[in-house]
Formats: sequence, C-alpha cells, structure tokens
Amino acid sequence: MPARARRRLVPVPLKHVTVDGAFWTPRLRTNRETTLPLEYDQCKRTGRLDQMKVRPPARGKFYDSDAAKWIEAAAYALTAAPDQAVERKIDAYVRWMQAAQLGDGYLNSYFQIVGIDRRWTNLHQDHELYCAGHLMEAAVAYFQATGKRAMLDVMRRCADHIGRTFGRGKGQKRGYPGHPEIELALVKLYRATGERRHLDLAAYFVNERGRAPHYFEQEALARGEAPQPFGRIGGVTAAYDHRQAHAPVREQRTADGHSVCALYLYAGMADVAMETGDGTLLTACRRLWRNVTEKRMYVHGGVGSTRFGERFTFDYDLPEETAYAETCANIALVFFAHRMLQLEPRAEYADVLERALYNSVLSGVSADGTRFFYANWPAVKPEAHNFRERQKPPTRQDWFGCACCPPNLARMLASLGQYVYMTTRDAVYVHLYTGGTAKCTVKGTPVTVTQKTDYPWKERVRLTVRPEDPVNFTLALRLPGWCRSPRITVAGKRVRPADVDKHGYAHIRRTWRRGDRVELRLPMPVERVRAHPAVRQAAGKTALQRGPVVYCLEEKDNGPDLADVALPRTAAVSARFDRRFPGGGAVVLSARARRTRAQDKSLYTTGRPRLRAVRIRAVPYFLWNNRGEGEMRIWLREG
Repeated sequence: MPARARRRLVPVPLKHVTVDGAFWTPRLRTNRETTLPLEYDQCKRTGRLDQMKVRPPARGKFYDSDAAKWIEAAAYALTAAPDQAVERKIDAYVRWMQAAQLGDGYLNSYFQIVGIDRRWTNLHQDHELYCAGHLMEAAVAYFQATGKRAMLDVMRRCADHIGRTFGRGKGQKRGYPGHPEIELALVKLYRATGERRHLDLAAYFVNERGRAPHYFEQEALARGEAPQPFGRIGGVTAAYDHRQAHAPVREQRTADGHSVCALYLYAGMADVAMETGDGTLLTACRRLWRNVTEKRMYVHGGVGSTRFGERFTFDYDLPEETAYAETCANIALVFFAHRMLQLEPRAEYADVLERALYNSVLSGVSADGTRFFYANWPAVKPEAHNFRERQKPPTRQDWFGCACCPPNLARMLASLGQYVYMTTRDAVYVHLYTGGTAKCTVKGTPVTVTQKTDYPWKERVRLTVRPEDPVNFTLALRLPGWCRSPRITVAGKRVRPADVDKHGYAHIRRTWRRGDRVELRLPMPVERVRAHPAVRQAAGKTALQRGPVVYCLEEKDNGPDLADVALPRTAAVSARFDRRFPGGGAVVLSARARRTRAQDKSLYTTGRPRLRAVRIRAVPYFLWNNRGEGEMRIWLREG
C-alpha cells in the first residue's frame, strides 16, 4: 500500500466493522433489502443502467454517475451480506463497461452515443469527469468487497486516459471539472492501487482550479462560442464561483457556489493534503470548514441556502421555507468532516458529521426506505411551497429526473461502519456510538472493540475491549459537543477530567486485557438551541435538541399555522419513547406552549392578542413526513 504522507488517523476498513443495535440494524436492513432493490429497478426502468450498452438514445449526461453510486452502495452492502444475485447484476454492468471502453481508455456512455467529437469540449457543464469519478469510486468499493478487479482495471485505464488528456504538459488541456468529485475518487484509486500517478492527477485538478486565464472561457472560445463576461458564462447560476473556479483554492475565503460541488471539492482537497503533506492546502481546508460550519450551516446539519443554483449564499443567510439543504450536499459535508477528522482528531469534525447524519442526511429517505427528499427544508408550508416552487408537494418522492440523491444516500448508509472507528499506531479512536464491533490491530496486536448501546435514544454506551494479548494503548472516546457532563468509568473507576484533551476526546491509556469494560454516559436533557444574532431568519426563535437529534413540529400533531406557536422560555420540555412512531419508535418531546386565539375576520387589528395554552408535540426531524403531508417547522418563537 502507498505511504501516507499526512494521515494521522486511519479508518478501520468497512469489512472489519459491524454496525447493529436497535437504532441502526433496522435502518441498514431496510437500506439493503428495500432501498437498493428499488433503486436498481428505477435505474433499469429509466435507462440509467442500459445506457452503458452505448445504444441510442442517449438520455442523460449524468446517468453513468447514478448507476455508479448504486454499484458502490451495493458493494458496501455486499461487505455485510454477500449476495450472488447482486454480484451478477454488477458483473453484467462491468461487462458492458469493458465492451464500451474505447481503445484509448475513454469511457462515457452519453458522449459515445451522441458523438465522440464532443468529448472534453465543455468541462464546465458536461459532467464527464464527474461521471468518471463516481465510476472510480464504485470500482474501488466493488474490488474491496469482492476482490474482483475487472471494473477496477477499466477505471484505471480510464484514469490514465484522463491523465494523458489533462495537465500542464505539451499538448494537454489545462482543464478541470465543472462539477468536482473526481479529485477524491482519484485519491481512492491511488490508495487501492498504489499508483502514484492517480494522486498526482488529483493534485493537478485541485491546484489548477481557478487559475487565470480561466479555462471555462477558453473552452467556450474553442467551441466557437463568444465568452460571457467574467462570472456570467451560461447565465447567473453558471458563474465562476458557482463552480468554485473564481480563485485558486488556497485563496478562497468563503464557501461559495453549488453546495455539492463545493463540499466534494473540499473533501478532495483534504484528501490531497492528507497524502501529500501540503500544509497550505490543509490551511485552506480549515478556513473553508470554519466558514461552512460557523456561518453557513443549518441547525440540522444541512447546507445550501437557496434552490437558485442549489448553492451557498452569504454568511448567516439561512432561510427556512426557501432553503435547499440538498441531501447530496449534506452527505458531502459528512465526507468533508470525515477527511478532516483523519487529518486531525478534533471532536468538532465528528460533531458536525453526527449532526448531519442523524438529521439532514437521514431525513432524505422515508422510514420504509421507498421515498426520498432532494431538499431538506427547516420549515414547510405546503401552499407556499407549491406556489413558490412550482413543484410537487413537499413530500418524499419515489424518484427524480435528476436522481443523484437516492443512490448517494444508499451508499452513505451502506458504508456507515467506516465512519465509526479510526486507529493510529498506538490508539483506537471511537467517533460515533452505534453498537457493533470493530476488529483492528494496535502495536501489532489484534484488538476487538464492541459497543452496546441504544444511542441516540438512551445515554449509556458500553464498550468491551478484547486484545488477543495484553497491550498498552490509548482508547480515545469522543465526548460530543452537545453533552455538558459526560461520565466515563473503566472497570468501575471514574476517568479523570485531566484525561480529556482540548479537542474533545477522552484518552484512556492503560494495558488492556481481554474483557476490559468501559462505560460512557452521555446525559441527554432536552436543550434549546439559539442561532447567532446575525441569522435574521431565526431571531427570537429556539430549536429543540436532545442528544444529536434535532426536533421539529408537524401539523399532524399540532395543527396548522405553526409559525404562531410560541414556546415560553420557562416551559419545561419532557421526553418519552413512543414505540408506535414510524421507523421502530422514537423519543418524542412535549411541552406547554401558547398560540393566538382566533380573532375576527379582519386581516389586521390594533387589539391586544389573546393567547391560549396548548400542548405541543415535537418529533425527530429526520422522521418528519412519514405520516402524511402538512406543515413542519424546526424554529419556534420563544415567548
């Protein structure tokens, strides 16, 4: 395997991790047994799979990426549950890829149908490099799950073609993708093969981006099109900042443009920094991380403030009913957080990863695994949505014309195990509390770590450490930022506060013996969250959170006109587990609140409002819209 230039923490491979427990076991089973077959059928029905046969008609420039994400998700699922029928479906697709690939290594089903003369002529908008990146990720995942090299070899040849086509050498194009993604994919390919040229190509794409003269302008001239004024190519949503090409990445100060593009790019930047030891790139990643999470992220971990361009807007601009927070963007935030966590073990990265995972990522699929959200709004008023968006009602859909989100969510859930544990030479880090087992090696000694927990509904996590032989190492446990008074005991003895580092991890160093037990308690009182005063849309409002889970009000429980609900500052909020709730039950909240009594028919009045006491019920945001359509709201007026 290639040497790691900067990597400090290494994820425990998915094949060495099991995830189970009351919360995750049914969700991962639903993803494997319901969502993945459904998505395969949709990809088959809509031509996303068959397009790789390279027969007219060509239906979508991005269809290869949708098929690739399904293959990647299926490959992760195969790691947990081998399935020969699924392998046969993937192997058939790989044979189509082998037959379609050109002699020079080029592979893109759309352009091989509409005309190969159009290849690499519009990187800005044509998604060729994006599709190639997703196929690379799928190839690596399938190789790691099954040991089969056919797809990996196809994509190695494709990567070599791309490497010959793009670069700073004589006769090469100085281009880079309009939609970033191939950067992180090339690093995965490098790690799987040990072939340095794939890492070098990833670094080229990262380092070339945003340089002048602007490549997107040059390629427009080469197509015979008049270049538009700077930042206006193809219309306002295609501005250079929309594709993060307005400046070299080390000079970018804020998270701009299309939120999925941005976060895929930042994840790729972190990967390149990790493998090359590039400190200036790491500095840029830290700066962009802070801007995203401190000024441009929703309370539920969603990113992307407007559907116009599906993009970031400006600092502290976090509208509710007109938000976007695309499922793919929220997943990409998890990718970025995961890579920053590998670079430096700071609990803030895992805190954001967890916030997105349990809220704006998991909300992207219904409890039964059959319907999906593209956007994840913090508030919904169906009438306003239908009028403003000119779209279907704000309920999960069976599928989308642009179907990037469903297979992306499937691969996120199927790969969950790789986000839980990491190791260094002499430490095991536990970032998430999920239940299950990890098998790793520390100081040359095989070690098994087992978790038992009903997290996130209950506060207790029990860990058992089983090394083959006694070995001295550090077990580092993340203490979530939302938890005010965590408590850790080892063999019944309390861990001292001095053993908690400044970055939010409790370091337990001892000689571990088979069967040693650790108990972590993370008290989960219901808390009120308030936004920075510059977030004008949340001024005077509060959100309810318990543990990592953000709550919302639904019309189903509380009636319409939820914007009128006011939660007194002194109101007690109680929590209880409701077994009848979709998805195997959930902790729900209740409190006494106030609403305005109906006034006369006047639209406006000078009279003093008359208030009435009401009982409100709040449910986990990720489970909203599982019981029918209606209003929903996270932020409540605070009385």
